[in-house]
Amino acid sequence: MDTSGKGRRGRAIRVALMVAGLAGVSSFVSACQSDPDIDITAYAQSIEPADVLYNQGLANLEAGELTEASRKFEAVDKQHPYSEYARKAMVMSAFTNYRQGQYSEAINTASRYLSLYPNDEDAAYAQYIVGLAYYRQIPEVTRDQRTSARAIAAFTEVIERYPESEYVEDSQAKLRYARDQLAGKEMQVGRYYLERKEYVAAANRFRLVVEQYPNTRQIEEALARLVETYYAMGLESEAQTAAAVLGHNYPDSQWYADSYKLLRTGGLEPRENKGSWISRAGSRLVGA
Repeated sequence: MDTSGKGRRGRAIRVALMVAGLAGVSSFVSACQSDPDIDITAYAQSIEPADVLYNQGLANLEAGELTEASRKFEAVDKQHPYSEYARKAMVMSAFTNYRQGQYSEAINTASRYLSLYPNDEDAAYAQYIVGLAYYRQIPEVTRDQRTSARAIAAFTEVIERYPESEYVEDSQAKLRYARDQLAGKEMQVGRYYLERKEYVAAANRFRLVVEQYPNTRQIEEALARLVETYYAMGLESEAQTAAAVLGHNYPDSQWYADSYKLLRTGGLEPRENKGSWISRAGSRLVGA
């Protein structure tokens, strides 16, 4: 190739780099070196402006064409990195992935956005998408609940880091559900130990629910199971305290009626020991 040809090629490369940005430079140049027939000027001209790509992605999203929307948003990020539209496109790409059920991709994209722009105006939304993606993967209570724990962490981040955002209320609602799932899993394991008469292991599980998940739907049964477990162990004062806390907070509960009946079979009745951990934990309940 003559010198003038090299000059033209050099100028074309500089034009392409100005349009495409710095991302992908090494792969682009490598391709040029391996294939001298690439028309770099044509390549540069084929790149669409960032705003055009972004608006096309929005139009596709509105039309329900999610795959095409994803392609457009990803193109903005690749062709115009670190631009204003790239930031917006990254969030929309995460949302589109979420809408398609591609939860791992949604989490990765939103997390990348948060690492690059933690204080940007859309950061709260990106964090919310992370929570939603984990939330949609929460399994039945009988299965491993690690996803529930991750959803809790993500939604807690929304609530604590972006307290004024519009996503706080829904994050709180979904946080309660995820916490209920974790409590439900502990109850399942506790009931398993109780049926096998492994009372210490059972009591530890029910205690964990009362102390860590006091305002979930599982709390009434957890206190009732503590009555049952402590009564079987001969720990009468603890059984009476659990029943007293249960009756104080949920007097119309069937779980309380059953616990009261159990104590009466042994000539006992609910009586709260203020020095017990159960009494201290009871003060944090909704009905306290």
